[in-house]
Amino acid sequence: MKSSSPRLFGDTSSRQIRLISFFTVSGLIFLFIVAGVISSSETKYQLSSSMLHDWITSFSTEAMVYGMGTENHYLTQVLPEESEPPAFSLVMFQFITSVKPGDIRSLLGGELPGFALYDAKIHVAGEGTNFTNLPVESAPPLDDLLKEREVPTEKLEIQDSKDQVTPPLQTTNGKKVALIYHSHSYESYLPLLGLEGEKNADLANDGKTNITLVGKLLGEELEDRGIGAQVDDSNMGALLNEKGLEHGSAYDVSRTIVQSAVASNDDFNLFIDIHRDSLRAKDTTVTINNEEYARTVFVIGEENPNYEKNLALAKELHAALKAEFPGLSRGVISKKGKGVDGIYNQDLSPNAMLIEMGGVDNNLEQLSRTVKAIADVISEHYWGTEKVNK
Repeated sequence: MKSSSPRLFGDTSSRQIRLISFFTVSGLIFLFIVAGVISSSETKYQLSSSMLHDWITSFSTEAMVYGMGTENHYLTQVLPEESEPPAFSLVMFQFITSVKPGDIRSLLGGELPGFALYDAKIHVAGEGTNFTNLPVESAPPLDDLLKEREVPTEKLEIQDSKDQVTPPLQTTNGKKVALIYHSHSYESYLPLLGLEGEKNADLANDGKTNITLVGKLLGEELEDRGIGAQVDDSNMGALLNEKGLEHGSAYDVSRTIVQSAVASNDDFNLFIDIHRDSLRAKDTTVTINNEEYARTVFVIGEENPNYEKNLALAKELHAALKAEFPGLSRGVISKKGKGVDGIYNQDLSPNAMLIEMGGVDNNLEQLSRTVKAIADVISEHYWGTEKVNK
């Protein structure tokens, strides 16, 4: 009779190998899950209504209906006969990895260095707006932000005839309710610097002649409409240099400016951060009634508790611009995640906004026309809100 010992030993070894393989794979999976939880445990990524909103809207309507249909089967009756429930494995894969099957952008955004800087969610697309011409934020070296060019005075004079200002029907009675500031105050425009036709867009930065001119124009236009405005023209490049910080810390520095302003004046109700896009003229200029305007974009940070209210305000202003100045607004986008700020100090107020005013090729006449249009819709919103509150 043959001995069965070799088979028993063989079976034992095989089972041991399978057990070792199972626990090794399980351990690796557990390790990845723990690492993912730890890496996403920063304060601004904690559970919030905007995060839940993002999770929900990342899935198709049919998938959501099928999910609710597990509790109430009548809900699935509204779906087309040819529709099928999503594969559970794909749903879990998307939930765990944030990679959406069929959407290559969801993978590339996390894997290609710098790709996320050009990624955003388009909530409202203005005329011609798509993922190929979203606002671009340049990050020049700090030394470039400290330069102050000598600019001919005629470059800073508006050639359009001055509109006759009529006294506003209502005013804030001397109260400053709008704070205009510039997290990237060094952003400028090539025509303002005497560099028309320059191919290098990165040269549109200056410590003196820059976006703060647009902020001052907006402050004056709001005042003409009865809305008291305070304009902060701090030199952000100099402040970053003093603190030993780089371009990426600009929003942290501007935050202290906003908080200081609010501490000295609790009447502030509108917070407007003015920026300049790095795109060229073909994307940032529009002709309306035979006059050229610098196009605008509203940018919302998704990683703040005021996200929904900030978004609603931006959509309202976009709709007003679309009605009165067709093509002026390029739309409303939002940003979040690694590589971008994602808050933009909009957590400080539900009435906070970030507006991209034109691009590197826009001149002062185009910008001043846009400023008047923006002042019109902001004042309409403000006085409309005041009427409702009263």
